[in-house]
Amino acid sequence: MANKEILMVVDVVSNEKEIDRGVLFEAIEAALAMATKKLYREEMDVRVEIDRSTGDYQSYRRWEVIESNPEFDGGMESPDAQILLEDAQVKQPSIEVGEFIEEPIKSADFGRIGAQAAKQVIVQKVKEAERSKVYQQYKDKVGELVTGVIKRIERGNIFIDLEGTADAIIPREEMIPREPVRVGDRIRGYLQEVEEISRGPQLKVTRSSPDLLIALFKLEVPEVGDGLIEILGAARDPGSRAKIAVKSKDQRLDPVGACVGMRGSRVQAVSNELAGERVDIIPWEENDAQFVINAMSPAEVVSIVVDDENHSMDVSVKDESLSQAIGRGGQNVRLASELTGWTLNVMSQSQADEQLASETTAHMKQLMSEIDVDEDVALILVQEGYTCCEDIGFVELDDLIAIEEFDEDMADEIQQRAKDALLIKAIASEEKLEEHEPAQDLLELKGMDRELAFKLASKEIVTMEDLADLATDELTELVDIDVERANALIMKAREPWFAE
Repeated sequence: MANKEILMVVDVVSNEKEIDRGVLFEAIEAALAMATKKLYREEMDVRVEIDRSTGDYQSYRRWEVIESNPEFDGGMESPDAQILLEDAQVKQPSIEVGEFIEEPIKSADFGRIGAQAAKQVIVQKVKEAERSKVYQQYKDKVGELVTGVIKRIERGNIFIDLEGTADAIIPREEMIPREPVRVGDRIRGYLQEVEEISRGPQLKVTRSSPDLLIALFKLEVPEVGDGLIEILGAARDPGSRAKIAVKSKDQRLDPVGACVGMRGSRVQAVSNELAGERVDIIPWEENDAQFVINAMSPAEVVSIVVDDENHSMDVSVKDESLSQAIGRGGQNVRLASELTGWTLNVMSQSQADEQLASETTAHMKQLMSEIDVDEDVALILVQEGYTCCEDIGFVELDDLIAIEEFDEDMADEIQQRAKDALLIKAIASEEKLEEHEPAQDLLELKGMDRELAFKLASKEIVTMEDLADLATDELTELVDIDVERANALIMKAREPWFAE
């Protein structure tokens, strides 16, 4: 390979493949070094240096400077490519371990075999550089829209050409179900992941993720792209229906109207991109109950009951609107639940009335039994939200006095009865615990308290040995304590085992 040919190859490949000239020079140097080693037929280390401006090159044989290793004969593993420190310092006194001693050698006169070897190394380096370039180009584009042309379809997986710069895959499970696609079609997706593997970077694109829906609205609605309108959530049944929650940062701007567009043009553009997927645009609300009411659109909610403890809501709608509220296959309520993050139990108004009446009757009977009040008083208490002794016993007396039907004496009497009922419950609970006496060693165990010991005894964990036999998850299922304390108690109970 003549000097001018080296420069010509570097310039041509660099321009065609947009690869740094330095990378190509390094590839040719590696190829020349490999061919030189074959020429001398020795296990030596060769370095070739090419002048970047003239194309002239010089070959060097080199030895790595090492310290003597007694495990090998002569102190070196590879005598043809290594030299001991003391021998190297004779030639270069300041040299250190890890550096190299070099001597110029005659560069090989490459024939057909040498040129072929050089070509292979260059091709490999070019491939590596192209892969690196693709990775660097797309690693920061994760989370953006990409557009490409379908190259082939294999077992439902779509392989696309991203405008000649890279290839990407849309896995079958990330496609919109039953979407008609053909080789040669242009297709848009959301870049989900760029993974660097041995064969080169793999770009994974999705068309089923809610992120694609959000990205499309950012593209089609300038107010969303500029940040004047926020999309605070999205839920999709790909290809069928979707819901997004929107909020405006400017009170003068209607977020729903902006996303719908003139005569529905903006939302229709998004829908067309998603194979006709129907999109409901929901105004976001800080109040969770109101947000759920909005999310149940187009169904009209009659009443809603919030259960904070279980993070769920009972939603009632008109009897004739029940099927619409639930949606085909539960689609509407499922999307509303995903969008809001709440578990939603949808029922008709008549079902809600029956459930409310049943719960009211049960609470009334409980209060009539526990605090000995008549039916009218019990009904008033339940309607005001006092459904058990705890509600009444721990509330401020002024809150009870504020009830229209109660005076101060009556409110005080009701609260006192509730407190007496709670005291009786506590005494009964203590007596029940004391029916199961824990052993002394369990009571005296470090970290144990009396109440927990009696609770364990009621579960037939009477002795320290019984406790030591438990696993942590078994103990946390038996009594209400955290994992860290359960583990500490069990390990303390097992100390005699280790002492033995």
